[in-house]
Amino acid sequence: MATKKIQSALVSVYYKDNLEPIIALLKKHGVTIYSTGGTQKFIEEQGAEVVPVEELTSYPSIFGGRVKTLHPKIFGGILYRRDNDGDLSQAAEFDIPAIDLVIVDLYPFEETVASGASEADIIEKIDIGGISLIRAAAKNFKDVIIIASKDQYKELEQKLADQDGATTIEDRRYFAAQAFQVSSNYDTHIFNYFNRVENIPALKVSENKAKALRYGENPHQAAHFYGDMDALFDQLNGKELSYNNLVDVDAAVNLISEFKGETAFAILKHTNACGVALAPSVKLAYQKAFEADTISAFGGVLVTNQTVDKDAAEEMHSLFFEVLIAPDFTPEALEVLTSKKNRILLRQKIDLPGTKMMKTLLNGVIEQDKDLATETKADFKVVTQEAPTEKEMEAMVFAAKICKHTKSNTIILSNDNQMFSSGVGQTSRVDALKQAITKAHEFGFDLNGAVMASDAFFPFPDCVEIAGKAGITAVVQPGGSIKDQLSIDYCDQHGMSMVMTGVRHFKH
Repeated sequence: MATKKIQSALVSVYYKDNLEPIIALLKKHGVTIYSTGGTQKFIEEQGAEVVPVEELTSYPSIFGGRVKTLHPKIFGGILYRRDNDGDLSQAAEFDIPAIDLVIVDLYPFEETVASGASEADIIEKIDIGGISLIRAAAKNFKDVIIIASKDQYKELEQKLADQDGATTIEDRRYFAAQAFQVSSNYDTHIFNYFNRVENIPALKVSENKAKALRYGENPHQAAHFYGDMDALFDQLNGKELSYNNLVDVDAAVNLISEFKGETAFAILKHTNACGVALAPSVKLAYQKAFEADTISAFGGVLVTNQTVDKDAAEEMHSLFFEVLIAPDFTPEALEVLTSKKNRILLRQKIDLPGTKMMKTLLNGVIEQDKDLATETKADFKVVTQEAPTEKEMEAMVFAAKICKHTKSNTIILSNDNQMFSSGVGQTSRVDALKQAITKAHEFGFDLNGAVMASDAFFPFPDCVEIAGKAGITAVVQPGGSIKDQLSIDYCDQHGMSMVMTGVRHFKH
């Protein structure tokens, strides 16, 4: 039958919040309720009669609760086909009652892992009965409706109220699909927990939260975000984040994470930094970052790792920007910044989680470790006769951090905790350097005494020659070219210093 009146229900749940209205409706419609343990007690407290599962199966809950509902009278009542003569005959022969509604949920496995619990506690949160009941009821959606999560209680309540205790075939198919989403997500997290050790070459990804975006990179492209944005940010102002906003926000928070313990500010456009600086205050750091490219900053994404105060807010208020990210904002700063209603303000609550990254391409997916390597002065190997000064060493550490987060081929020019310019995404390193030098001059920076960072080695000495002629005195690069010595020789002949890190930072 397309529409079916619910006459019997199995209710056995971990989360009982907001279950009361459903129990009241089942009681109102005279539904026979089967239940177990704590759920049985909860239902009885609502004034409804309950048939204990143990009474139906003639078996108690055994093995510390590991086996309660795993019995032919339970699964038979869910799975037998009401339009199949053979099934009807067997149900009658073995005294198996029909079960029309199943309300179960799953032990909180994911939450238990996240809590740092012991492996013994985690293993006990692998649900057996619940997951089996969900699959059985969803499989037989022609006859049975399945509610597999507390998030669906409200929907069921509404349908029972609107449809006088009955369900349609469309209802049952919809909730079956929801149930398989719940079960597949659950199994994915269990597999990934075990695979932390086993490293089976299989990719399992499951995200319960999805948000439709206005569009993708361009208006003709549909797009969604899958993930829990609320765990990362509180949005304090502005319109909804777009696809391009999200890509830039990801790049921004990854870049700013390099500067822990310092007051840093960065301005990004199309995932690349057009200005980065360190300073004693957010206002000063913003001013120095803005100076690096006052044109590209228009419509950019701004990020800092310190609380934005009123002075900083007033300084950046005149700039049109899409997004500002910070760990916090003073009330006075918010009063200034929220006066523009579309300006997106994000309060970052936690660091970005995870150590893996992936992207789709061709007919599959590629996955890799995140680039978590960040070089310090201790990682610098001086390869020239002239050693860098302490000031140059500090400048190169700063420049190398930015270089790591900039599209290849890339060159970063900087000094005094301020990025002067960048050469971004060029097809040759020479072009990247020329672009960086040109931009630095356009925005009034003196490159005499500046440093240069490169994301990969120099195949020829042409880059250090061009840099030296521009006034650059110190270079940081990975090294590894068969012609490294040519670049070293040029530096030695012209009084430049060079350090090698041994770590390449391509970013495609």
